[in-house]
Amino acid sequence: MEPDPLLDPLRALAASYGIQLAYRDAMGRPRTARPEALVGVLAAMGVEVETPAAAAEALRVRRQELAERLLEPVAVAWNGGPPSFDLRLRREDGGALACHLDLEDGGRRAWVAEPAALPAVGDGVWRLSLPEALPPGIHRLHLKTARRSARSTVIAAPSRAFGGEGGPLWGIFLPLYALHTRASWGAGDLSDLGRLIEWTAGLGGGVVATLPLLAAYLEEPCEPSPYAPASRLFWNELYLDPRACPELDASPAARRLVDSPELRREIEALRASPRVDYQRLMILKRRVFEEMAQRFFARPSTRQNELARFVQEKPEVEVYAAFRAVLDRRGEAWPSWPERLREGPLAAADYDEEDRRYHLWVQWAAAEQMRGVALEARRRGPGLYLDLPLGVGGDSYDVWRQPALFARGASAGAPPDAFFTRGQDWGFPPLAPERLREEGYGHLLACLRHHLEHAGMLRIDHVMQLHRLFWIPRGMAAADGVYVTYPAEELYAILALESNRHRAMIVGENLGTVPPEVGEAMGRHGVLGMYVVQYELQPGSEGGLRPPPADSVASLNTHDMPPFRSFWNGDDVGDLENLGLFDAGAAAAERERRRALRRGMAALLPPPPRDPPPDPDAPGTAGAVLRDRLEWLAAGPARMVLVNLEDLWGETAPQNVPGTCAERPNWNRKARLSFEELSSRPEVAETLASVDRLRKGRQR
Repeated sequence: MEPDPLLDPLRALAASYGIQLAYRDAMGRPRTARPEALVGVLAAMGVEVETPAAAAEALRVRRQELAERLLEPVAVAWNGGPPSFDLRLRREDGGALACHLDLEDGGRRAWVAEPAALPAVGDGVWRLSLPEALPPGIHRLHLKTARRSARSTVIAAPSRAFGGEGGPLWGIFLPLYALHTRASWGAGDLSDLGRLIEWTAGLGGGVVATLPLLAAYLEEPCEPSPYAPASRLFWNELYLDPRACPELDASPAARRLVDSPELRREIEALRASPRVDYQRLMILKRRVFEEMAQRFFARPSTRQNELARFVQEKPEVEVYAAFRAVLDRRGEAWPSWPERLREGPLAAADYDEEDRRYHLWVQWAAAEQMRGVALEARRRGPGLYLDLPLGVGGDSYDVWRQPALFARGASAGAPPDAFFTRGQDWGFPPLAPERLREEGYGHLLACLRHHLEHAGMLRIDHVMQLHRLFWIPRGMAAADGVYVTYPAEELYAILALESNRHRAMIVGENLGTVPPEVGEAMGRHGVLGMYVVQYELQPGSEGGLRPPPADSVASLNTHDMPPFRSFWNGDDVGDLENLGLFDAGAAAAERERRRALRRGMAALLPPPPRDPPPDPDAPGTAGAVLRDRLEWLAAGPARMVLVNLEDLWGETAPQNVPGTCAERPNWNRKARLSFEELSSRPEVAETLASVDRLRKGRQR
């Protein structure tokens, strides 16, 4: 990068905030951040630099601020070892340093440190080491000089995430909204999930995976995407099963409503649809839940004491309930609210009390059902494999509640690659790394604990976020974004601490173009990676596919990829061409690649002696190859093998087409087979039995 007197202060300022000035894209081409992008990302961080002079002054202030920072806001103590802190002391700080450490369990350790006794590690920098090892937890160090004071969050964590128990695992995947039984009301619910867990365990599987189950806005406009939740701290009440709520029988009005011909007709219409009608189903369920909640609050009961304990353990739910009640009254996203409401706090006059009580009750009821399902799943294996999405929508509760944590002047995304040649803008605000550190990662910890309370495994979407994230300044094209670095070791420490506390394994979604240091850090900290056959396949590689790593979750595909039969047929190629993501030449090349892959994979099938290899286009070959590849994964070293249930009956329609929104109806297609149908299909049970046998064979 050539020196430039006008741009150098801007570049130095950006670098001081962790903004990368250049990167290599997926094709290996170097890309340099445009000055306009640096200005835009700095503005999203709260640093306005419209002119070179402003950049120079901001750089001077930034350097002075860093030089005068008494100690860093976060430190990590690995494996119980005493952490060390670099102190930037000045002459006016005076003599002895008063130190005390507030432990997470309520204990306190206090001592006095003499600066003269501290080792110097740089110009004006001294090393302070804590006098003893720390128990695992999130602790707070307070330090005071004659003139200044500072606080630092100390993360005392094991160096590796929880590794699980027992031998090789296998499980199944199906979005909960896609699961349906004869008793469902138009989409899967938590009782249906419990049935799926029990059936899977009966076949030997220890894990059931699904998409995020987080709170969503299902009114108008409706946003059902599990990866754009209304909060990462609360559940989606759409999945609450009214039939399993004790309040159904306790409320005569709710029971009459459920038994009414009108409601039965509506339920039958929702069941008959091949797609989930989120708005219509939520309206129906809310009518029933409101009757239950009204009865619940009308009469004292022991269950009211249970709700009170839930609120005491999770006081944030009261603020969330009030927030959703204001949304109900106003019917508009919170960025359109008057300033007083946008900035909070909310007053009782801002919402209807019945709405607030409704949202409080459904969150408690959903948490209760989640707990029951998770406990049952844990008895049979690791249990639930939940998914933590990368972010939340810009109009989410989380952004309203803690706006300083989010860079609302930018959105997260991905740079151009061979598939998305113009890059991707995911539309939600990224978390600001410095602000996360300053608040001691409280928000991130709350999001993790919300999931790990119930999960035996947790997938971290876009695990590269622990290292760096692509930011796109508001008003700019995705291709003009830049990478912002994150404090990876601190984030791995939090993951390792919480996963060990909850005895849950961590899986990082590391597909696509991922720098080598990400995989190295995942291995060092015991975070499982993902191995996906459809990512690994290249013409000529079919017989020599690298085996899945031992520290991986292996599968044929993911929810963002075409089902196996569609991939085999090349159905997705035509769809991508229709969407304009492939031109005619690229589509023709991909079809030829698929033909080569089909021939190669068919040749791997074990034919009878002297028989020629099977015809890849003959009926039955695709199913035989599917089973062969699943058995190959099951016999391999991966920590877990995950089977997409829809592959087992030859589904061709995807659940999601990346890069589309209105163009394709994502996130609402029900499984073609009901639970009763899929659980009675011989080919489904036989394939899973084979997977189970091969997985158990690796334990010997």
